[in-house]
Amino acid sequence: MISLYDSRQRAARPFEPIEAGRVSMYVCGPTVYDVPHSGHARTALTFDMIRRYLQWRGYEVTFVSNITDIDDKIIARAAETGTTEPELAIRYKQAYVDQMNRFGIIAPTHQPHATQYINQMLDMIAHLIERGAAYVIEGKGVYFSVAAHERYGDLIGRTAEELREGAGARVEVDEDKADPLDFALWKAAKPKEPVWNSPWGPGRPGWHIECVAMATHLLGKQFDIHGGGDDLAFPHHQNEIAEAEGAGLPFARYWIHGAMLNVNGQKMAKSLGNFTTLSSLLDTCNPQVLRLLMLQTHYRTVMELSDDSLATASGAMDRLRSYHRRSLAMGLEPPTLPVTTNQTTPSNLEPTAPTTSNNPNTNPSNMDADALASFSEAMDADFATPAALAVIFDLVRAGNAALDAQQTTPAARMFATTHHLCAALGLNPGDQSSTAANLSSHFPQEASAQDDTALRIDKMVAQRNQARAAKDFATADNIRNQLATEGIVLEDGPNGTSWRRV
Repeated sequence: MISLYDSRQRAARPFEPIEAGRVSMYVCGPTVYDVPHSGHARTALTFDMIRRYLQWRGYEVTFVSNITDIDDKIIARAAETGTTEPELAIRYKQAYVDQMNRFGIIAPTHQPHATQYINQMLDMIAHLIERGAAYVIEGKGVYFSVAAHERYGDLIGRTAEELREGAGARVEVDEDKADPLDFALWKAAKPKEPVWNSPWGPGRPGWHIECVAMATHLLGKQFDIHGGGDDLAFPHHQNEIAEAEGAGLPFARYWIHGAMLNVNGQKMAKSLGNFTTLSSLLDTCNPQVLRLLMLQTHYRTVMELSDDSLATASGAMDRLRSYHRRSLAMGLEPPTLPVTTNQTTPSNLEPTAPTTSNNPNTNPSNMDADALASFSEAMDADFATPAALAVIFDLVRAGNAALDAQQTTPAARMFATTHHLCAALGLNPGDQSSTAANLSSHFPQEASAQDDTALRIDKMVAQRNQARAAKDFATADNIRNQLATEGIVLEDGPNGTSWRRV
């Protein structure tokens, strides 16, 4: 059984979805006022990994991730750039979608925009007022009354009183509010801001009510998983809980939060000069290398984005791809795997309650049963990707050993299993594009050295093949020997020559 860490309970809990075989997920998406950065990539990767694994285990997943297209930051940025809020939101929403596609993130089943759900927000606000959980401040809007939510603060393990002592750090202090912790559900109109009509006068929604309205409209009064970066736990997610429960809704059963990342040992910030946009990162770093790097750190642990970490991930990806090339050259065939889409269950899976004994993904006859069990055990324990990757690279070592010994049957089993497990994490060893960890001005040290080395080796292998075809065996042997001094082993198979580092 899958066990996941529930942020609200601050403990690992067995995962028991509301409906057997089906999972409903809501993950907070971007506020589209700027281009996506590497922190967005890590959060997206975390929940893409969870979604892929749940599907691999046989669940049908409905995945909702929103677009916040009205917000204080959007209004301010539109004013700065001399454009309108809708134009700005459209531009940066498309930039986000484009870069997530480049990174290999599966598109959400639904991607609602906040401005499409104003009516649902108005209904919920009215309901909160009726229940005594919200009140109107004339000229300012409608506010949620934190006093109406007894468990306020439990998501982050704090009491309301403890949070009041620090009011002002992450909450809006206003003497007209009944409590410093009270927060806006509806903001009264201000000059030159977008407005919608409401029973309390023209205005626009507060941030937190948007996600509650979208999540419950698309997934129902209660759904399985609510996720996001750990920077959203307070106040955003805590306020979502207060609003939903204040309205009498059970809301999310499990809360999952992913950790952020550091760049070269420091928190990413424009003021530190280490702000890395996702576009610039992907311009110079292969998406599969970046995915592997992020998977090497558990999703609840702060990860390091640096020259060294990228070089390590690039080397690991090279090993996967070298093993793939070698296996193909020896005549082995990769398995045919189901395609993971944004809305449908893979064709060979049944939407029933999955177990490791009846799911064809975890117990196929032509794969290594021990490796499948170890991989599932690791991922079932709160999605422990570092341990799951260790299983994959153990398979690579075993597969190479089987190829060395010319043991075709176990080699084929290892090859199929490796591909199968990689697919569960969104890794594709068959993608032979560059793995160089060159991050331009952000991460210059690894530069294009690895790219150049791979291209040089490929060129030398091609020259050797030409020499062999011309029966110039002396030249062919010289090339093999030269590469051997660099730790490169050539292997000739029925489908051509492959190379690998030793």
